[in-house]
Amino acid sequence: MAAWVIRAGRAGERDRWCLANGYAGGGFHEVADLGRATTREAVRTEVERGFPSAKPARHINFTGQLHALRNRIAISDLVVLPLKTSGQIALGRVTGGYEYLANEADPTRRHVVRVNWQRTDVPRNAIRQDLLYSLGAFLTICEISRNDGGWRLEQVLKAGIDPGARPRPGTNPTTPREQEQDPSDQTAEAIDLAQAAWDQIRIFVGEKYSGHALARLVAAILTAEGYVCEVASEGPDGGVDIVAGRGPLGLDAPKIVVQVKSQTTQVGIEVVNQLLGGRARLHADQALLVAWGGITKPARAQAESQRFILRVWDAEALLSAMLRVYAQLPEEIHSEIPLKQMWVLVEQVGED
Repeated sequence: MAAWVIRAGRAGERDRWCLANGYAGGGFHEVADLGRATTREAVRTEVERGFPSAKPARHINFTGQLHALRNRIAISDLVVLPLKTSGQIALGRVTGGYEYLANEADPTRRHVVRVNWQRTDVPRNAIRQDLLYSLGAFLTICEISRNDGGWRLEQVLKAGIDPGARPRPGTNPTTPREQEQDPSDQTAEAIDLAQAAWDQIRIFVGEKYSGHALARLVAAILTAEGYVCEVASEGPDGGVDIVAGRGPLGLDAPKIVVQVKSQTTQVGIEVVNQLLGGRARLHADQALLVAWGGITKPARAQAESQRFILRVWDAEALLSAMLRVYAQLPEEIHSEIPLKQMWVLVEQVGED
């Protein structure tokens, strides 16, 4: 069985639709129904008709992706969907081959395969960096075969965490294997540099600020946002790690209580309830749960029911907050997390 990344739009515009309806795919709306295109050559003919003015390299690239969707992806193959809308990863099994949804009103939702989505909230920090690079290719459809990726994603589907590549006799397990698919598919050459950099920052911060140290980073972010913060000492905290408020003494509204959980696994509803109890006990206006590894579905439902009182930051939200105020953070944080903003030219090779 193979493992495939199949994206759902540059901004994740098909994320929810794919998960709700049991599909993967879309994009390439310029290309007609591929139902009869049972060979690569036939797929290329339809691609050239759909993109008559495109350069040959683009025809080759799009042909490789659509040939995979039409003819190579098989029943029981594993599908990975990096969710742009949540920053998490969904995993599922292919249950039906290529379909062209001619009656679908949105033309970007027509080229699909059927998928049984089995996990929809795997945090990115459950995946090791080398495999994240493979998941970060720009292409809409991409086979994952480097670094023992297929087997590792199977383990993520089963247990929710990437165990890393298995040692191979006579090889260095950290050395990527060559891509096993047709090189003309160009499926592993163009990496999303922004996502790769983001993943690198997330891994670095997660390792640097494990345990109680993460509360110090959160307090620095809130201080840069104009709050006066008091951080509890390490140890039992009654569900509250940080108390923050506006004004010179930190006594003005909104008054916030913060619970910080640095573990890479999801935290449950009991943590949410404990924080809500701490908010009531301290007569705070709002509560912030920082859960580096995210929260479970029951916890998310509880948080949603308290949406005007409680906010949740996972690793993605925390990093967004940090980058928003990075220039205002103290020099101590700058020395611990040295970042430099730069512009790069990005080649767009996918077709979302």
